[in-house]
Amino acid sequence: MDQDIEPAQQAGLRRDLSSRQVGMIAIGGAIGTGLFLGSGLAISIAGPAVILAYAVAAFAALALAYALAEMVVVHPEAGGFGPIAQRYLGGLAGFVQRWMYWAAQVVNIGSEVVAAGLYVRFWYPELPLWVPVVVFSVVMLAVNAAAVRYFGEFEYWFAMIKVVTVVVFVLLGVVYMVFGLPGRAPAGVGALTEHGGFVPNGLGAVWLALTVVTFSYLGTEAVAVTASESRDPGRDVPRAARGMVLRLALFYVLGMLVVVSILPWNQVSTSEEVTESPFVRLFATAGIPAAAGIMNFVVLTAALSAMNTNLYVTARMTYSLAQDGYAPKWFTGLSRNGAPRRALALSAAGLALAAAISALSPEAAFPMLLGLALFGALVTWLIIFASQLAFRRKRAQRGLPPSPVRLPGAPVTTVLAMVFVVAVLLTTPFTEQFDTAWKAGVPFLLVLCVVYCLVRRSRARADG
Repeated sequence: MDQDIEPAQQAGLRRDLSSRQVGMIAIGGAIGTGLFLGSGLAISIAGPAVILAYAVAAFAALALAYALAEMVVVHPEAGGFGPIAQRYLGGLAGFVQRWMYWAAQVVNIGSEVVAAGLYVRFWYPELPLWVPVVVFSVVMLAVNAAAVRYFGEFEYWFAMIKVVTVVVFVLLGVVYMVFGLPGRAPAGVGALTEHGGFVPNGLGAVWLALTVVTFSYLGTEAVAVTASESRDPGRDVPRAARGMVLRLALFYVLGMLVVVSILPWNQVSTSEEVTESPFVRLFATAGIPAAAGIMNFVVLTAALSAMNTNLYVTARMTYSLAQDGYAPKWFTGLSRNGAPRRALALSAAGLALAAAISALSPEAAFPMLLGLALFGALVTWLIIFASQLAFRRKRAQRGLPPSPVRLPGAPVTTVLAMVFVVAVLLTTPFTEQFDTAWKAGVPFLLVLCVVYCLVRRSRARADG
C-alpha cells in the first residue's frame, strides 16, 4: 500500500457520506444559480454564442475536477485541496488558498440565497426580498448543523430534483423546437441567428461572457472537500469527478443551447437587471404558465441546494484552517453529532451580507455578489492546478507510484487550464459587472499575505 496515502479516518469528522451522497453533493455545488439565473447575464453579453463560452469553460472545470480527484484520492484530508496546497506549495499557499476560497464561497452563499429570494418573488412580486433571504438562511443553517449523514440525504434529494428537471427541460425544449407543443408550432432554432446573428456582439463579447460563465462552474471543487467524510474516498471521489463530465455537458451546454435556440437573446435578460431565470422565461414564452411555476420551484431548490453545499464546504474549510493553526482553535469544536457548528457560524457571515445587500439594493444584489466572489474563486483554481503540478513532480522524485486517478494529458492539460484561468482573471476589470472583482480581491489577497506573516511570526515566537 502507498505509504503516502492518508489514513482512512480523519480525527473528529465522521465518515458518514455514502457514494450516492458524495456524487450529489458535487452536483449540488456545481449546478446552481450560476446556471439558472447567472446565465441570463451571460446571454445578455454574448448572445447565442454563449454556448461556445460554456463549452470552453467546461473543459477547464473538468480539468479541475480530475486534478482534484488525482490528489484527493491520495490525501483525503479535512479541507480538501487546502491542506494539499500547504503540503506541496508551502504554508503561504495553503493559508491564502483556504481563506480566499472561504471568502469566495461565503459571498457565493450570499448570491444563492439572494437568487432564492428572487425566485420566490416570481410568485409574490410585492414581497420584500429580505424576508425569504432570512427564512432560507435559518433553514439551511439548521440543516448544516445536523449530523453529516442527514445533511447528505437532504442534499441528495435537493440535487436530484434539479438533475431530473433539467434533463426534462432539455428534452422538452428539443420537442418544442422540432415538433412543437400543444397550441404552439415548432419553434425551430431561428433565435440562434435572427436577432443580429449567432455572434451579435462580436467574439470579444463572447470572451467577456466567460467571466460570468466561469463563475457558473464554481462549485466543481466541492467534491474534494467531501473526502474527509466519505465512507470510501478512494472510490467515491474519483467516481463523482468522472460523473461531472456528462452532467456538466448536459446541464450547461445543452441547457443553454435550448434557451438561446428558442428565446430571442436580447429578451432573456439585461446586464443591468437580473430578476428572472431564462429557464422560467422560456416556459412563459411557450405559453405554459403552470410549467413556468414548476420550473421556478425547481430553480429555487437548485439555489438552495447550491447554498446548502457551499455552507458545508466553507464550514469544513474553516475547520481545516483551525486544525492547522491558521484560525482560532475554537473553530475545531464539534457537536455531539460530529458537525463543526462553530465553523458553520463563521460561514454564516455570507448570509448576513446577503440580507444586508438585499435590503439596501435588491435589484443590484445578485450582480454585486457575483463579482465579489469571482476573484477568490479564480485564485483558488490557480492554486489547485499549481498544487497538482507540484504533487506529480514530488511523487516522481520520491519514487512513489502515480495516483490511481490521473488528469488526462497532464501536465500540458494543467498548464493550459491555468492559462485560461489567468486570462479570465485578467479580463474581469474590463467587464462592467465584475470590475469590483480586482478592487476587492487584490486588497484582500495582500491582507491575507500580511496576516500569514504575522501568524507565522507569532507561532515561531510561541514555539521558541
